[in-house]
Parts: sequence; C-alpha cells; structure tokens
Amino acid sequence: MANAEREERPERPAESDGTAHLFRALGRQLKVLRERAGLSQKELGTATHCGEDLISAMERGVRTPQPDFLDRADTLLNAGGVLAAAVEEVREALSRSRTRHPDWFRDYARVEADALAVHDYSNQAVPGLLQTEEYARAVFTQRRPLLDEETIEKRVADRLDRQKIFERWPAPTMTYVLEEVVLQRPIGGGASHGRQLQQLLRIGHMRTVTLQVMPTDREEHPSLDASFIMLNPKGRQQVAYTEAYGHPRLITDPEEVRVFSERYGIIRSQALATRESLALIEKMLGER
Repeated sequence: MANAEREERPERPAESDGTAHLFRALGRQLKVLRERAGLSQKELGTATHCGEDLISAMERGVRTPQPDFLDRADTLLNAGGVLAAAVEEVREALSRSRTRHPDWFRDYARVEADALAVHDYSNQAVPGLLQTEEYARAVFTQRRPLLDEETIEKRVADRLDRQKIFERWPAPTMTYVLEEVVLQRPIGGGASHGRQLQQLLRIGHMRTVTLQVMPTDREEHPSLDASFIMLNPKGRQQVAYTEAYGHPRLITDPEEVRVFSERYGIIRSQALATRESLALIEKMLGER
C-alpha cells in the first residue's frame, strides 16, 4: 500500500535533489532564532498560527516550512531577512517535491496531493498519512532488505510531508477503515504504540476525517486479499490504488474502480461507527 511505500526497488537519482538538506538547514536556523528570541515552540506556534508539533517537526527538518510561515517567522524572530531570504528557494523546492518520491510511487503521490477525497482501507499497518514520526521510522527501519540511514530519514521526511494534506483548505474529505489488528500491533515498542494511538484519536476527531475500526470478530468480510485506497482527483473520475510486494497499481478503469468502491461501501457498513471506533482506541490506551 501507499501506507507502506515498499522499498524493494532501488533508489533513483531523482530522489536525491538536496531538498531534505535545505529543510534541515532551515530547521536548525529556525531553532537558533527561536531560542535567541526566548520563545518556546508553543509560543512561536501560537504567534504564527501553527501547532507546537509542527514547529518541532520543522526544526527537525521533517516538515516543510511554507513560504508564508518563513515570512511571518522572520518578522517575529527579528531574523533580519535570514528566513525570508530562503522563500524563493523553498518555493522551487516545493515545486519539485513530488519528484522526491520513487518513480513507481509518484503517480499516486501526485493524485493524493490534490485529491478532493481520500478513502483508505488498511489491514496491515497504520496508513502513512496517519503515522507518527516514530511509527514511520520503525516501519522503515524494520524493512527487509535493510535500508541505509539516509534513505530511512528521507522516507520519514517524505511521509510526514505528505501529511500537510490535513492543512489544506478547503479540506479534502478523508475516511479511513482500519482492521482492529492494526491497532493492536505495537510497531516501534510500547511507548511508540501509545503515541500512535493518541495520534489516531487526534486525527479521528477532526471534522474532515471519519475513522472507523473493523472488528476482528466479524464473520463476513468483502475484501480479505489486500488493502486499497480510493481517490477523487479534482475534475476527474474516481481512481483506486493498490500495492502488494512492491507492485503498485493506480487503477483508472471505471469497472475496476467500481468494484473497489462497492467493496469499500460494504466494509464501512460492517465496521464500527466512528464514535464506537474512537471509544475502542481510547479503551486500548487505557489498558496499556
């Protein structure tokens, strides 16, 4: 799945475009300027209309600092143009950002970035758009064959960067159905697992997101073969995406897409309602 972005295929030259180095350098500059100004991450986030977690992620180079943020932060931190000077370079980097993904993943990444709706059924791992940084790093670290450290960090940064879809407005409609076993698997260890469950609760309470859990004890199931994603691109017909053992498929044939859409509708009807799903996640957190 796009949730796993499997890495059996080798790195491509287009994936190493220097963008990650730019964002890490900007992140270090941002941290120095913030500390010099005597502000906490929460205080800077409030002043720039960002969350504390986003400030932290930008300082660590795992989230993209948007041009308007750099302009605001430059003024607030009395940076004297240090951050603002990077705006044009950041804009160019963002325009190239879709090419940072592996060749085989780019078609999906392009459609996802502009989608009006994303509908995701996951049966093996937490979807990439919902993963914490810790969870994502554990997924890539455990992958076989092993990835080198630079590739792991790049994969984590790219995955977190995809999550800016939640910041879009108008926001896309997003629905998720996760198998209960996905929530039970403690990827990255107990502490990481707890923070991932908390992340699911946070996102699950967003107005633009519907999150459901498919209980393991269901006696019937319309799609036991694989996870899949349904996307509604702007101005185009709905498409589907599947991925198995490093073999991705972006499906545009109307009849094939109809089959996936029908399966997804049945899955949602068999899953727990949103309120019940979030209550189950809260219960799991309480039992840890």
